[in-house]
Amino acid sequence: MFKDLFEFLNTNTMNQTVQTVLDNLSNFAFYNDLQQILPPDATAHDIIKHIIDDSGLNYGNLPKGLLKFHNDNKSGITAVAEHLCEGAQYAESNGIVNIHFTVSPEHISAFTELLNTIVPQYESATGIQYKINLSTQKPETDTIAVTPDNTPFRNSDGTLLFRPAGHGALIENLNDLDADIIFIKNIDNVCTNNTRSDTILYKKLLAGIAIQTQKQIFKYIHAIDSGTADITEIQQYISDNLGIRNFDTSQIRNILNRPLRVCGMIKNTGAPGGGPFWTQNTDGTISLQIVEPGQIAPESISVLHQGQYFNPVDLVCMTHDYTGKKFDLSQYIDKSTGFISTKSKNGHDLRAMERPGLWNGAMSKWNTIFVEVPNTTFTPAKVVTDLLKDGHKHNK
Repeated sequence: MFKDLFEFLNTNTMNQTVQTVLDNLSNFAFYNDLQQILPPDATAHDIIKHIIDDSGLNYGNLPKGLLKFHNDNKSGITAVAEHLCEGAQYAESNGIVNIHFTVSPEHISAFTELLNTIVPQYESATGIQYKINLSTQKPETDTIAVTPDNTPFRNSDGTLLFRPAGHGALIENLNDLDADIIFIKNIDNVCTNNTRSDTILYKKLLAGIAIQTQKQIFKYIHAIDSGTADITEIQQYISDNLGIRNFDTSQIRNILNRPLRVCGMIKNTGAPGGGPFWTQNTDGTISLQIVEPGQIAPESISVLHQGQYFNPVDLVCMTHDYTGKKFDLSQYIDKSTGFISTKSKNGHDLRAMERPGLWNGAMSKWNTIFVEVPNTTFTPAKVVTDLLKDGHKHNK
C-alpha cells in the first residue's frame, strides 16, 4: 500500500503517488494525527517519513485493518471499524453479529486494544452485540521469499524472510469456523456509510442465492438416497446452475455433496488480478473457476485481459453438508495451483511462493456460482491514494 512512499524515501526521487499524497494531505483520515507529530516547517521527506516510519504513524508497518481509512469529523475510522458498521447492516442474527478477523501474530495486541475501545461504542450506537474472534495465519504455511534473481531475500539484520503464503493459506482458518453462512471479504474492501447501500443489498442477494441453492442440492441428495431422484433433472440442474460439465451419472452425488460458494463478480475495468474462467479438471469435468495471472502461461495472458469479469469481491460460503456436518475444507483444494507472485518489503522487490489462492485453488473443488454485482461494491485500498476515491470519501 505504501510501496511508492518507501521508494521515495530510499531514492529521494519524487513519484506520482507521493505527489498526490502531498497535494491532498488534508483529505486523508490520518491527517489530524499526522499534524500532531510533524516538526515545524516539515519537508516532503519529513511528511512521508512520518506517515510510514515507526518514528511517526508507522503506517508502512501496520496492517490495513488498523489504518484510518475514512473521515468522520472526529478522529477517523479504521478499516476494522468499517467492518463492524457493515456487519451490523446485513449479518445480524437475533441481535448478534459474529465477525472473524485473521491477523498477523505481531499485531494481535494492537487489534485487541482497538476492538476493546470501539466495540462498546458500536454496541451502544446500534443496540447490537458483537462476537469477535481473531486467528492468526498458521506459521507452518509460511514460505521463504527470494529476490528478483531468485536468491534468498534477507531482512536488514541478515535473517531470511519467511512470509505468509498468500490468502490461500487462510483456508485452514476458514476450516476452523463453524457457521451456517460465512461472508468473506478483504479487510481493505470497505466503503463509507453514504456509499454502502449497494454493498448491503448485494450481500443479501448473494446470501439468498446461496441458501436457495443449498436447499435444492439437499433435496436432490435426499431424493438420490431414497431412490426417487429424477437423474435427468439433476444432471440439467448441475449443468445450468453449478456450471459443471462433462460428468457422468456415477459422479452426481459426489458433485452435489460439496461446499458451496456464491461469488460476487464485477465487470473487468483493467485492474490487476484474475477472473472467472471455464477450466478442465483432472477428472475430465469442466467447471467454473477463478484463475490468477500467475496460473496462465505468458503467451496466453491476453485471455485474462479480454475477460469480461474480475476476481470476486465478495464470497458467501456454505460449509455444512446435508446432514448438518461441517465439510473438511482441506479435502477440496487443488494443491497443484500454487503460484509465484511479486511483492515488496520496505520498498524492495521480492518473489514469493503462494499457496493455492483462497478463492481459486483452495476452493477449486467447491460448487461455484458466479453473480454479477455492481462495481460500487468494490472499493479496495491497494495503494494509499485509493483512499481519495469516491467510495472512501467523507462519511455522513
